[in-house]
Amino acid sequence: MKSLQIVSLPYSLNTPAAFQAIADLPAPVWLDSGRPVAPGGRYDIISADPINTLELTADSPAPFESIDDLWCELSQVDRDAQLPFCGGVMGYAGYELGMAGNFLPADVRPTPLPAGFFGLYTWALIVDHQLQATHLVFHPASTPVQVADLIARFTAVRWQTAPRGARFRLLKPFAHEMSQGDYEQRVERVLDYIKAGDIYQANFTQRFAASYEGDLFQAYLALRSTVAGPYSAFMGIPNGGHVLSLSPERFISADGSHVQTQPIKGTAPRVDDAAEDRQVAAALQRSEKDRAENLMIVDLLRNDLGKCCQRGSVRVPNLFELASFANVHHLVSTVTGELPEECGFAELLQACFPGGSITGTPKRRAMEIIREQELSPRGLYCGSIGYLSSCGRADSNIAIRTFSADGEQLTCAAGGGIVADSNPAAEYRECLSKVGLLLSTLENFHQNPTQHTG
Repeated sequence: MKSLQIVSLPYSLNTPAAFQAIADLPAPVWLDSGRPVAPGGRYDIISADPINTLELTADSPAPFESIDDLWCELSQVDRDAQLPFCGGVMGYAGYELGMAGNFLPADVRPTPLPAGFFGLYTWALIVDHQLQATHLVFHPASTPVQVADLIARFTAVRWQTAPRGARFRLLKPFAHEMSQGDYEQRVERVLDYIKAGDIYQANFTQRFAASYEGDLFQAYLALRSTVAGPYSAFMGIPNGGHVLSLSPERFISADGSHVQTQPIKGTAPRVDDAAEDRQVAAALQRSEKDRAENLMIVDLLRNDLGKCCQRGSVRVPNLFELASFANVHHLVSTVTGELPEECGFAELLQACFPGGSITGTPKRRAMEIIREQELSPRGLYCGSIGYLSSCGRADSNIAIRTFSADGEQLTCAAGGGIVADSNPAAEYRECLSKVGLLLSTLENFHQNPTQHTG
């Protein structure tokens, strides 16, 4: 195998300035650890200017095979123990790409962005917050001109200077797709399906939309300063589309044959008083409803991983762990497994997509009910954003707390898992608690259009 070219750069938490150094290049992407706001994330990965791209539609045949085909265009390289990405595929797969794999008809209703978009990237800036090291990594497919240009761009970054400000404005507050009454009525219909024995759980969501103008990167910086998650992302895609994701949830990661998924199920809103907030967190950990909801999804994901993993290798090392973020507490579990040599990561994605934590159980029937009860397709929301490296590593998020932008309108969504003892009014409040801080952060730009200065 050919060797990577690696250039060391100063370690800094000022990753927004690093991204701005390449933001003018085609299809820029920043897979964002959320540091220093969010706990848990180790790496920031920044790249741009892919040598090939893949755009998918909701009825694309074998979309995950197409992602694997794109990845195979880049030669494999030796694994470096400290580098998560050594060139490869980065992008997103929207929720609707999971229809065929679950034996459901394609949902071709229009969405703000393509059903999926991936680029084949030959270089990356890797910021490792655990080792406090920054490296510019070039796959052998990188050209000398590209290498020289990128070294010049990143060595010119002023790491101690705030990222450049630019104007962003929300033209109107976010419109809710449903009234509270309509939302609660539809939750009642989901509960009827549960009572009839069709399903045990379904994730029901609604969308919020507002028109905007200006630089979306400023909107993203404002969001990450308040609600950053360890699996965040900012992407620009052709034709003016953008992805702004502040996700706290991992979908599937891989390191060679070892794979892991970390579903979130169980949510409680944060409160300002520290003692009361601790009580809320403790009550969430004790909640029979939330633990049962989480356990259902763990069982579903054990089954999904078992479709590809070696027999007997699927384990649950952590169950109902508390994870706290700026706006909510969550319960998070971990499921692991070992892939056989004949099964690749894209094949595992297909077997598990979309994630069980945002569909329900049994998955196929839950997805049918979601399609029936929700007013619009999910698009990128509840899909996945991530990478598949030529060194055999991969990681991906569940695209919750995520905005899609089509050049004119910003769209996001929220919801929750409905189980037998769910209360429709409480479910509506949980939906708003999940999305409220995101919406209010950007609605500040409606009242006070401004520049973000870090």
